[in-house]
Amino acid sequence: AKTPSPYNRHELFDPLFNYTLLTGTRSGTGAPGAQYWQNVANYNINVRLDENTHVISGNVQIEYINNSPDQLPFLWLQLDQNLFKPDSRAAVIDGRGVPSSAAGGFNIQSVMVEQDGKKVSSKFEVSDTRMQIRLNQPVNPKGGKIKIFMAYQFKIHDGRSMRMGMLETPNGRIYEVAQWYPRMCVYDDLEGWNVLPYLGAGEFYLEYGDLEYTVNVPANFMVVGSGEVLNPNEVYTAEQNRRLKVAAGSDKTVLIRSKDEVTRADSRPTKQDRLTWRFRCKNARDVAWAASKAFVLDAARINLPSGKKALAMSAYPVESAHDTMWNRSTEYTKAAIEFYSQYLYEYTYPVAVNVAGAEYGMEYPGIVFCFHGAEKGSLWGVTSHEFGHNWFPMIVGSNERKFPWMDEGFNTFINGLADKAFNKGEYDNGPQDLHQAAAGLFPKDADPIMTIPDVMRPRYIGLEAYYKPGVGLSILRNTILGPERFDYAFHTYFHRWAFKHPTPSDFFKTLEDAAGEDLGWFWKAWFYETWTFDVGINSVTYQDDDPTQGAKIALELHQKMALPMDIEITYADNTKERRKLPVEVWQHGAQWTLRLNSTKAIRTVVTDPDRMLPDINAGNDGWKDRP
Repeated sequence: AKTPSPYNRHELFDPLFNYTLLTGTRSGTGAPGAQYWQNVANYNINVRLDENTHVISGNVQIEYINNSPDQLPFLWLQLDQNLFKPDSRAAVIDGRGVPSSAAGGFNIQSVMVEQDGKKVSSKFEVSDTRMQIRLNQPVNPKGGKIKIFMAYQFKIHDGRSMRMGMLETPNGRIYEVAQWYPRMCVYDDLEGWNVLPYLGAGEFYLEYGDLEYTVNVPANFMVVGSGEVLNPNEVYTAEQNRRLKVAAGSDKTVLIRSKDEVTRADSRPTKQDRLTWRFRCKNARDVAWAASKAFVLDAARINLPSGKKALAMSAYPVESAHDTMWNRSTEYTKAAIEFYSQYLYEYTYPVAVNVAGAEYGMEYPGIVFCFHGAEKGSLWGVTSHEFGHNWFPMIVGSNERKFPWMDEGFNTFINGLADKAFNKGEYDNGPQDLHQAAAGLFPKDADPIMTIPDVMRPRYIGLEAYYKPGVGLSILRNTILGPERFDYAFHTYFHRWAFKHPTPSDFFKTLEDAAGEDLGWFWKAWFYETWTFDVGINSVTYQDDDPTQGAKIALELHQKMALPMDIEITYADNTKERRKLPVEVWQHGAQWTLRLNSTKAIRTVVTDPDRMLPDINAGNDGWKDRP
């Protein structure tokens, strides 16, 4: 007996699926509403790196502006370094990348707040990776301000540890430093305070603001960081500053500090014991930096669509300075930034820095950490991917703690476009055969894409946060909407939500609004469920058994997902015909018959001939005449 199809048209085409109540802060179109608001966090950070103990110590001043309509009697901050405490939730559950010898975390030495010109000590409570500051008087709504002053320190762990770390090289350690200061939790119109703990798999959700910071290091160290260096004459030699000016006008990579100069004393500007590097990064959600006496440094100009220029820069050890490796890093950085600026939105930071170190690949505004041993296509791939994050989520500030696909999946999608564009497709693998990929897209025990990353099975994070959502966007672009409609809608989403906090619903609604298409059936099947796709040809017959009277091609869905597709007919005289079948052919059930006004016998019929859909069963995709 034939197994009945599990397909349910009422479940797929749910008329209420994408309906939401309007709040005034978010529009039914997917755009920010007339009453949309967002809080601001400006930071001034000053730290010192002790290269002997690997301890970072210093202070941070936060100016927090409450644009919400609510009074705030307390504030929540993120203490992500507390992930490394031996009793942290992440350590207990064996969170991703937490060393078994974890014995770190923030040591908060003092907390003070300033309100109405008065600066007082403040009560605070630390809970795992979060801190609550309890105020004597609430922060007023609609523009109320408060300043927070904190002194703190923490120790950096050896090796690669949760998106930062240290690498030992023959010429000195490379420090990659991130999550290095207490940061404000987001207070938004959807949840109020967002206080999910930092467990490892989920990344970050942060407010925007202006950040200035100083890093005090041994004088023989070089420092690179988010934003621009404010005191180049103090921290670079005169010759290095001259080379930087040459690089700012050059499309070719210019060495700022060569591998032969790394161990030379005259490659540093002073005989003092220590130097302070000063940086500024405006309208950003975070900053990070890296420091080492082992850095080779090079740079080149980035050409932006408006005519503005930025600087691509790479910092790497002598051991990585090969033509198949990091000697091409700045070329890759420049190409990636220029492509994404042209496709989506102009790059917003003055410098883009690629750092070679222990971290395999991690992104921060204006700076990324990539593996020191990467080469050829792997170095291009990780560079392009990490700098792609400067668009998702550095500019479009989605909640990575809950929806990793809104940065990783979007970024994976645009990376594929960059692969095609770079150097005439030097590292492009060509169109993907989704029939072949289908089994990997739909493992039986997978989670839906719309799953919190800490809930995802670790072995499927790459699938569910990166690959499957990226493939979904490619299907939207190539098959469902077409490149012109998709790109317009995608750009609309980006511009609506640049430097704001979108939700999945805002993305879904914006694409529907700008493309003019109800896509609830696709969002449901691809993002909310783990349904699979399998369309088969049941039969090909002729009207009255006469090929000259037309043909009927009977199709059937054997799984719960439906997709639009092409079908290709080859006639006995070797001529071909293609028909585009919209998704609406499945609105009345799992079976549908294509009627052809043909006059010739049919030799073969193939569904999805270009293999652009993830059909899990290739065995029923074709029909061949049997004489």
